[in-house]
Amino acid sequence: MAGLKKTMIKKGFKCIPLELTATQHLVLEVRINGHKGRFILDTGASNSCVGFEDVTTFEMQTAATETKASGAGAVGMETKKSTGNKLKISKWKSKNETLVVFDMSHVNAALQEHKVAKIHGIIGADILLKHKAFIDYSKRVLYLK
Repeated sequence: MAGLKKTMIKKGFKCIPLELTATQHLVLEVRINGHKGRFILDTGASNSCVGFEDVTTFEMQTAATETKASGAGAVGMETKKSTGNKLKISKWKSKNETLVVFDMSHVNAALQEHKVAKIHGIIGADILLKHKAFIDYSKRVLYLK
């Protein structure tokens, strides 16, 4: 086991593999409430989120919010919020995560132009900060505690 990986695991972090897409996005497999999806790792996204079209798939309960989302060329998008979600990413687990729900069709349309498979959401800075994330870009792994 490499030095960094050994050190991080010893400190209680879980090692999560990342996939690099043709668009240079880092993608990871995430299970929400027991259901698998593909998520972009986005350190610039303030919140982790899921597309409206995947709420049923992930068995999420949503509530209305007045917050508007923006990013990736879109602004003023309607959002909902979903609390109490169980997340599992590789061997890392969390039982009570809040996710923003909004229309991600523009993100998937852009990815589809480059023949990148559909993504279901984004893991953003909220989860990364809360769980002390460390990204090893050269090895394409994420560490979460």
